[in-house]
Amino acid sequence: MPEAVASERITRDLQLEPDDNLRLARVCGRFDEHLRQIEGRLGVEIRNRGAHFQILGNPDKVDQTAWLLKEMHRMSLVESLNPEQIHLLLQSASLADPVAEDAPAEDVIAIRTRRGMIRGRGPNQQRYLRAILTHDVNFGIGPAGTGKTYLAVAAAVEALERGQVRRIVLVRPAVEAGERLGFLPGDMAQKVDPYLRPLFDALHDLLGMDKVERLMERAQIEVAPLAFMRGRTLNEAFIILDEAQNTTVEQMKMFLTRLGFGSTAVITGDTTQVDLPRQTTSGLRHVQDVLRDVEDISFTFFTSQDVVRHALVQKIVDAYARWETPADPLETGGG
Repeated sequence: MPEAVASERITRDLQLEPDDNLRLARVCGRFDEHLRQIEGRLGVEIRNRGAHFQILGNPDKVDQTAWLLKEMHRMSLVESLNPEQIHLLLQSASLADPVAEDAPAEDVIAIRTRRGMIRGRGPNQQRYLRAILTHDVNFGIGPAGTGKTYLAVAAAVEALERGQVRRIVLVRPAVEAGERLGFLPGDMAQKVDPYLRPLFDALHDLLGMDKVERLMERAQIEVAPLAFMRGRTLNEAFIILDEAQNTTVEQMKMFLTRLGFGSTAVITGDTTQVDLPRQTTSGLRHVQDVLRDVEDISFTFFTSQDVVRHALVQKIVDAYARWETPADPLETGGG
């Protein structure tokens, strides 16, 4: 019987040039912690003597590891590396084909911000960014931690700084996640601040707190509860509706019909985390059937494989998905 391909193990030699001790120390990490992190995640074995590395394991994983080490070595020229960065690189390696290192640069979508260039990690994020640049209405649907909100905010910031839009409008339904927050004091911005905090966090990260405050004073960044959108027409704006799974069918229709000339809308949400009252249909679930075949509207669906947060987040998402999937009656003895 021929040996299973999946069990095949190969050895690959890799030489990192130039041979620089400081860069090699950054690649390997303290007590080789970065190498151990990669081994534990990809199931490979890494041996090294100076700049010469030997990788043992499944062919696909060996290729991913070689790509990772080259990318880490490239990054080590200008910065130290930490376990979080290694985790994000591991996510990139698992989402993309790391062997395709010679892909044309023009095929990679990148957003320029004060933090530098932001690129989509993996094909789904790349597809999402490309859709935002080429469509007026875009949906990003999937679990927490997949970057759908952060990338939408980054695209909005770039559009504002390039003069493609005159303002950014941040919208969220004021639905509490299973809790009752009670009366919230302050003006409108302060009242909705708790609901829009993830969007503000991304803006502060991309622009800095002082600049965000100045833009809000000039009304170039506007926050609005979804309920206050009725009757408006938004021209030359980049509009982000976050947590859209908590819109009703009527609210989703109302929001989508606010779009004016020269505007882009990005709607993000996770249909597994609906906080609406029972028996209320989520507008985000409903809109997928309604607009599925409408041209010039894009849908990007993320999965747990796209999660770019802590490694455990992906496992948690998968565990809940398995738990929430109804069991087969035949397997459980049901009739």
